[in-house]
Amino acid sequence: MDLPHPDEHSLPHFRTGVGVDAHAFATDRDRPMWLAGLFWPDEIGVEAHSDGDVVAHAICDALFSAAGLGDLGTNFGVDRPEYSGVAGIQLLAETLHRISEAGFQISNVAVQIVGNRPKLGQRRAEAIAVLSNALGGADVSLTATTTDGLGFTGEGRGIAAIASALILTHF
Repeated sequence: MDLPHPDEHSLPHFRTGVGVDAHAFATDRDRPMWLAGLFWPDEIGVEAHSDGDVVAHAICDALFSAAGLGDLGTNFGVDRPEYSGVAGIQLLAETLHRISEAGFQISNVAVQIVGNRPKLGQRRAEAIAVLSNALGGADVSLTATTTDGLGFTGEGRGIAAIASALILTHF
């Protein structure tokens, strides 16, 4: 028995992307730490063109990758002085705008922080809420891990984040 075939244009088309960002901790002890959209008052920030929020940057890269719209550098690179010092949350909102204009909707983003500090546990729910809000209410998963002393993150010299994004369209 032949089953009816749904109209291929009525079903959403899913696309995925991956993003990675890493920064070294600043030598300036007064550099503020921004991570996952939150200010961490007892931590030293990272060297960066913007606020250095590796979580926000990795999510932006994953979304741009999924949508085929370049990457963080092509959209907000160091050659763009208007993005000097910009907040990661602002970049997330702008990324949402750009991918929405291209006809995509976020289904889910997942991101993992790689580093020894800061400890995410007590602020995870707060960070997820801030990230989701910047992404128009999208589902956000947030985890963290150390690298057991391996590499620049494990040695405490910096922090990184790896993100994946699932977006959809009705093209």
